[in-house]
Amino acid sequence: MDLPLGDGSVSVSLPSCSVDVARPPGGDAIDPRHAAASAMDKPHGPPLAGLVDSTDEVAIVVTDVTRDTPDEVLLDVLFDHLPVPRETVTIVVGLGLHRPMTDAELRDGLGEYADLAVNHEPDSVVSLGAVDGCPVAVHPAVADADVVLSTGMVEPHQYAGFSGGAKTVTIGAGSESIIRYTHGPEMLSRDGVRLGRVRGNPFRETLDRAGLIAGPDFCLNVTNGPDGFLGAAAGDPTSVVRSLAATARDALSVSVETDYDAVVCGVGAPKDANLYQATRAATYVALGDRNPLENTDADDGGRLVVPAALPEGAGDGSGEKRFFDAFSTATDASSLYESMRAGYEPGAQRAFVVARVLRDHDVYVTNSASPDVVESCLMSHRESPEDAIEPGGRVLVVPDALSTLLV
Repeated sequence: MDLPLGDGSVSVSLPSCSVDVARPPGGDAIDPRHAAASAMDKPHGPPLAGLVDSTDEVAIVVTDVTRDTPDEVLLDVLFDHLPVPRETVTIVVGLGLHRPMTDAELRDGLGEYADLAVNHEPDSVVSLGAVDGCPVAVHPAVADADVVLSTGMVEPHQYAGFSGGAKTVTIGAGSESIIRYTHGPEMLSRDGVRLGRVRGNPFRETLDRAGLIAGPDFCLNVTNGPDGFLGAAAGDPTSVVRSLAATARDALSVSVETDYDAVVCGVGAPKDANLYQATRAATYVALGDRNPLENTDADDGGRLVVPAALPEGAGDGSGEKRFFDAFSTATDASSLYESMRAGYEPGAQRAFVVARVLRDHDVYVTNSASPDVVESCLMSHRESPEDAIEPGGRVLVVPDALSTLLV
């Protein structure tokens, strides 16, 4: 079978193994432009026209290169409903602690709107209030705007349950303070903070409360599946996420009826650009509702195999660098996990979560352009998935690990 690798694919053959494939139902693919336009006509809450005056300054926070959001399409639809001159709109790229997007990436992702875009700088923010004593601070253009809008992709997220909604603004255009609080070990250890859950999830609820302070006032989000986009929703951010999360959950859930010795976790572009992002494939599988390796008889606790191109190595953003620093100075996963329970810098939470998985399972990264980076992070590199899997075992292949909910 073919699995995603970068912008292409890699062929995988495991003839000596007993192989099952986790393919979610997928749902019916829709045209994102048509769906977004329809969503704007039937928003959750007041329509955009009722929120924006012709004299308002508007900020629109969009997703960065790590999300496969059709931002240019969503911006087209939003601008069709905005009663303000183009020059009164600032587009802020919600980077969080990821690297800035290049001019070429901005043109590719935003098209004719690239000239309105600025990359977020988490060190240059304006405080607007606080949640749980933590400052809520955002990019100056967002803080100064009369109305804050956002695009977004509602897809499974390790901590928020699903991404999108207020997260695009409060994290994407937010400060290290809110990222440190929401991504710290105390928050990530709370009941309810898990993949696929939005109700009763303290992480998601914190972002939604921060969104009442900083925005967005109105969002336009989509959700996707293995065969394309599944739906769009507009309006109140919390309602939008809950609506699209329900759509995604129905389309992406796969029941796991047995246990396995290894799981091949497909990821592909844009998430396999660096190790920080690509490890999501392993943690989404191991820390979801149903871990297929939980009761394995394998001596190593079962293997998670991730084909990933890694052209950027560990990654170039401050969060990615902290992830690599945490791993490259560690001797083993258990001691790293225990030491990080006392706290860590924003961005290093991915090391905390990966270390949690590595305590019980081995992670193999294959087909990578950065084998030394992989080996420096307590993981193993192999040339191919076949090289990473012992013959004769039971193997589950999850072609799209980031868009599959194992239940």
